[in-house]
Amino acid sequence: MLLWVFFLVILTLDSGSHCSPPSLPLRMPRYADAIFTNSYRKVLGQLSARKLLQDIMSRQQGERNQEQGAKVRLGRQVDSVWAGQKQMALESILVALLQKHRNSQG
Repeated sequence: MLLWVFFLVILTLDSGSHCSPPSLPLRMPRYADAIFTNSYRKVLGQLSARKLLQDIMSRQQGERNQEQGAKVRLGRQVDSVWAGQKQMALESILVALLQKHRNSQG
């Protein structure tokens, strides 16, 4: 164990001259790369959020269109039923009037 500690101390002292921080010219490209990467990620995040929002809005619009179409179809069905009932009522009134007219003549 003491040998490992000694070896570790020698490596630390020996590599101390090699572990100096990178010089300024080496840091600048990495710094610029980091700025670009962060900005690029932010833009990609905004684009994906925009696409998600557009998908949600188009789904909601599609659902609204389906609901309006269903209301229109239901309205047409109600109108046709109502028209059928009105026609039957008119027919029964006409039949009653004709019978009354025949009875009064005959």
